[in-house]
Amino acid sequence: MPGSAKTMAVCTVGGLVVATAYTVALGGNGWLWFAWVVLALVTVGVVAARQV
Repeated sequence: MPGSAKTMAVCTVGGLVVATAYTVALGGNGWLWFAWVVLALVTVGVVAARQV
């Protein structure tokens, strides 16, 4: 996995941790989870494009 794809994957996992911690501490936020899903889909797209 190239550097940019690895960086995006690390940011996506970090975003998941932040979103989960926020939800546990302050309650759910739909926009936060929507943003994380978008980030995850973009990351999957970048990783897939790099492997082709």
